[in-house]
Amino acid sequence: VWQIRLDMHLLNHDGNITDAASIAGIVALCHFRRPDVSVQGEEVTVYTPEERDPVPLSIHHMPICVSFAFFHQGTYLLVDPIEREERVMDGLLVIAMNKHREICTIQSSGVVMLVQDQILRCSKIAAVKVTEITELIQKALENDHKARKEGGKFGFAESIPNQRITAFKVESAAVDTNNVEEQAGEIIANADPPSEVFANPVLHTPGTAQIGEGIESSWGDLEESEKEDAAEEEGEEESEAAAFECQKTETEDTSMMREAKKDEPILLSDSEEEEVVILEPQEVPRKTR
Repeated sequence: VWQIRLDMHLLNHDGNITDAASIAGIVALCHFRRPDVSVQGEEVTVYTPEERDPVPLSIHHMPICVSFAFFHQGTYLLVDPIEREERVMDGLLVIAMNKHREICTIQSSGVVMLVQDQILRCSKIAAVKVTEITELIQKALENDHKARKEGGKFGFAESIPNQRITAFKVESAAVDTNNVEEQAGEIIANADPPSEVFANPVLHTPGTAQIGEGIESSWGDLEESEKEDAAEEEGEEESEAAAFECQKTETEDTSMMREAKKDEPILLSDSEEEEVVILEPQEVPRKTR
């Protein structure tokens, strides 16, 4: 069993680090080679690079992330935002997809709620971008393999003289801030708005984490057997409550009668009167011997 750990170190960040990290990670895994191994019975032999060429990993597809920034409550869409644009965006949608148009993951963040048409539009754009990026990755890997065979400089050693990777700063550039509001108004006026603008997203059915129209949420619904058990328990509780009320009423009546006996005499009706018979003593004859 081989264990592979991938660590990424951020050298310079100018926005959309998710897409850059996904590309760097998948390229590193495609470029990685593990030692060749042979197994004979219980004997395992791990060969050095001098003995046998290392073996590449079996990577079936390359999931690439494509980020979309939303502005003005989702009215305007921007692909691959820079650091300044990320500061003022309302929401971010990241779609990971391979060149076969298979969606690997979707992540949404921010204060904007997207509808179904916006998700489909972003997925179509992501399919085009992922195909282009995958072709660039494959071409770069082929060039690297060719350079290694020719014995030239490649990879990190090639980038050090040009300071393309190790540069921590960018040359300062003057930014004209005059008439910024007018220029922004012209850009918004000339931009093509989406076919349908949703000021307030409409949820057709209740639920959480729902995008657009979906099926009715069934969270919290009981199964048929659970419903029957709940009904039986409810009926038992009602019968116990009724019996308790009846017993409580009888107890109250009995206590009231006892209090009445102490305070005042109880008069019996004709039907309740009992006949009392008094026996007078009589002489009992004695037996004589």
